[in-house]
Amino acid sequence: MDLDRHSLRQGWTTGACAAAATWAAVYRLLTGLCPTHSEIVLPNGNSACFALARVELSSQGVLAGVVKDGGDDPDCTHGLEIQCLATRISSGEFHHPVIDLRGGEGVATVTLPGLELPIGEAAINPVPRAHILQIARELLAEYGDGCGLRLEIRVPGGEQAAKETISERLGLIGGISILGTRGTVRPYSTCAFAASVKQSVQVARAVGWQEVVLTTGSRTERAARQLFTHLTGSSVIQAGDFVGMGLRAARHFGCQRVRVVAMIGKLCKLATGQMMTHVSGKAIDFAALALLAEELGLNDFSAKVQAAHTGRHLLELSQSDLAEDVSQRYLAQICDAAAEHGRSYVGHACQVDIYLVDFSGRCLAQSKEIQ
Repeated sequence: MDLDRHSLRQGWTTGACAAAATWAAVYRLLTGLCPTHSEIVLPNGNSACFALARVELSSQGVLAGVVKDGGDDPDCTHGLEIQCLATRISSGEFHHPVIDLRGGEGVATVTLPGLELPIGEAAINPVPRAHILQIARELLAEYGDGCGLRLEIRVPGGEQAAKETISERLGLIGGISILGTRGTVRPYSTCAFAASVKQSVQVARAVGWQEVVLTTGSRTERAARQLFTHLTGSSVIQAGDFVGMGLRAARHFGCQRVRVVAMIGKLCKLATGQMMTHVSGKAIDFAALALLAEELGLNDFSAKVQAAHTGRHLLELSQSDLAEDVSQRYLAQICDAAAEHGRSYVGHACQVDIYLVDFSGRCLAQSKEIQ
C-alpha cells in the first residue's frame, strides 16, 4: 500500500544531526580518541550511523560536525553542517556533572510566546534537546572524570537558510530551529505521500472499514488509537499535511465517516479552509479565528487572537485568559469550523468530525457530531 512512499530515501532531522555531532565532540573530548563516524540511537529507537564532516580539537574544546542529508524531501536545511562545540566546565558545588546546552551561530533564539520553548531560549526543541542531553550524560557516566560540559550547537549558514522559512514571523530570530521528534525525515511533502494517503483509504475500505481516522502526525496517531479503540489497523491513517487528500479519497471510495485528529496548529488551518497544512504553505488566518471568538461574544479575547503568533500561542491564550468552560467552547467552535469546511470539501458525501488533542495526546475539544 505504501510502496511509493517507502521507495523514497529518508533523511535526517536537524535534531538527529546535532545529536550525532554531540556524540562525536564529547567522545573526543573525554577520551582523546578521534572517531571516524558517529553511531547513535534515534528518538524513534532505531540506530543510525553518521559520517563526520569534522572532529577538530582547539583551545575551546572539540568541534564536531555532521552535514544534514534531507533524503528525497530536502528542505532549506539540506546540506548545512550541524555542529557541536563541546567544552569541559566545572561542576562546581553540584554533586553531579552539569551540562549546559546552548545555541550558537545559526541557531535561532525564541523571542515570542507560543512555541514549545520559553522566550530567550535557543530554538532547540524538547525532543532533540532531551536526546542531546541523554547522549552527553551517557558519555559522562562512562568516560567522565567529574567535569561538566558546555555544549554549543552551531549551524554555519543557518541564519541565511532561515530566510526561506517563516521562522522570523514566529519570533525565531538569528537562525534555524533544531527539530525532530523521530530523528528521521520522511519524504512526505511529495506526490508519493499524497498518493499513499489515497491508497491507505482505499485499503481501509477494501478490508471493510466504513469509517476511517485521519491523523496529522505520530503523536496524533497515538492519541487517535487511544480515543477510538474500536478502530484498529488500517482504519487509522497518518495523513500528515494531506488531510484534504484523505477527505477526497474517503468520498471517492465511499466512506461513511471520517474522523480527523489534529493538534492546534494544523487545526487552525483546517478551520479556515486550508486543507493542505504544511508549514511552508499559507500562514494561519488569525483574523478568521478572531471572528469565531466574536461569534461567542468574546470581543476582548478576539483582539488577542488576532495578535497571536502561532496556533500554540492561541491555545495558551485560550487556556490562560478564559474560564475553562469558555475556553472549551471556543476550541469546540474552531473544531466546528474545521468540520464544516471538511464536509463542504467532500460535498457532504460523508460525515466529518474533528478532534483537537494537546501535545500529550489529551482530547481538548471536538466538533458537534451531525448525523
